[in-house]
Amino acid sequence: MRVFETIKKEGLKELSNLMFASSKTRRLLMPLALKKLKKRFGRGGDNLYELPKELEAQYYYVQALLQTACQRLDEKLVSPDVLKTVFDSFIDNVFFKGHQMKERVYAEKKLEYPTLLVIAPGSRCNLRCKGCYAGSDDRKAAKLDWDTFDRILTEKEELWSSYFTVLTGGEPFMWADKGKTIYDMFLKHKNQYFMVYTNGTLLNKENVRKIAEAGNVAPAISVEGFKKETDWRRGEGVYDRILEAFSNLREAGNPFGISATPMRHNAELLVSDEFIDFYFGKEKAFFGWLFQYMPIGREIDMDLMVTPEQRLYMYERSRYIVEKRGLAYVDFWNNGYLSNGCIAAFRKGGYAYINWDGNVAPCAFVPYYTVNIYEIYKNGGDLNTARDCRFFNDVRNWQKNYGYMQPRHKVGNRLMPCPIRDHHGDMLNILRKHNVKPLDPFAEEALKSDRYHEQLIEYNKKVAALLDPVWQSDFAAKNERPVFENLERL
Repeated sequence: MRVFETIKKEGLKELSNLMFASSKTRRLLMPLALKKLKKRFGRGGDNLYELPKELEAQYYYVQALLQTACQRLDEKLVSPDVLKTVFDSFIDNVFFKGHQMKERVYAEKKLEYPTLLVIAPGSRCNLRCKGCYAGSDDRKAAKLDWDTFDRILTEKEELWSSYFTVLTGGEPFMWADKGKTIYDMFLKHKNQYFMVYTNGTLLNKENVRKIAEAGNVAPAISVEGFKKETDWRRGEGVYDRILEAFSNLREAGNPFGISATPMRHNAELLVSDEFIDFYFGKEKAFFGWLFQYMPIGREIDMDLMVTPEQRLYMYERSRYIVEKRGLAYVDFWNNGYLSNGCIAAFRKGGYAYINWDGNVAPCAFVPYYTVNIYEIYKNGGDLNTARDCRFFNDVRNWQKNYGYMQPRHKVGNRLMPCPIRDHHGDMLNILRKHNVKPLDPFAEEALKSDRYHEQLIEYNKKVAALLDPVWQSDFAAKNERPVFENLERL
């Protein structure tokens, strides 16, 4: 058929646009789109800096995103207006325009431009969750002012072609300044796409209507399991309000996902078929994130951390969920092979974290800083000034020493990609070298505690004893194989 000959000449961007047009075109074009994706990832096997099995895993994740998106479209859970904005701001700007610019700049100038920023615009939260990494509650009032927040969003786009922003908190939907709300910020920056980590309790019909009107916002709503586990950590009645938020978002045709914190008491539940069937099958989440409990923030408790054995089990389950069940549910630490390792500290394709005081940290889970965006702007600098500070340079050097952009035989275990959680001694040396400042009193207490560091370093050793052999068998030992065995037949 002539139409298929024409489509074959089109790139993935045009193919994506055609697929989102109607259910009929999706059914016709999905096999072609997956074939093109497979070839693209397969050609990546010529890049000596990427392991073939990593590229395969990345393909399966993108496939899961694409298939879930098409399924939600067929279920009429995405409104036409939201769909158009999603394509323009997320697919076109983030995946195509932004990515191409970063690759070109790195090839020509060896400059690393991040894909996104994680911004916590305000410290206030209407909940008081056990072990909150940010230590937020309703008594705190620190926040970025409108002009600074707006400038950060504008600059990241102008300097880096960065069109993706992650908001966290506190509770981001509580932020307001100068008579304007977070919804006004979404509307002003329509060409950017926002993923917002939220407790979901403020997503009533009116606020969801505002989100859908903007069209460029995907809430990632925090759950801890089902009602028992969620209300235990977040407060009585929160689970029911989350289910109401899901319903409101489905009714408005606005995509959403979930975010979960595996701890020792709920790790197995969060990767169970029962959990997956409910949140992705019944509640219709588009995506999900697992952020294993990190001992930072309020009420640090090492006994809440998943055991090494649980971490191995979660890795095995997460691969099954993505590759066999076709769902975009990612374990932030265990699935480091999806991002070629740690992406903090303004790494190319990565991000950094700016909190409500303007302090700039490598990551939300590395609560230490040496530069502040207010001071940078006051002294005539910009976001590149923060990116170029020595603290972040040393974190990026650690990433490279661990295998990022290195030959395959030098790539470290990306099932343990995190410098502060998985290689705590290394990060501690960097923190001490730069005489960093803590983001909060909890981080200061942890930094001064020899016992805290000893416990994390010992934990790293136990995890490595389990995961190093798995990395070798699943990824490193297969670095000479083609990405897909049957690629030549596609």
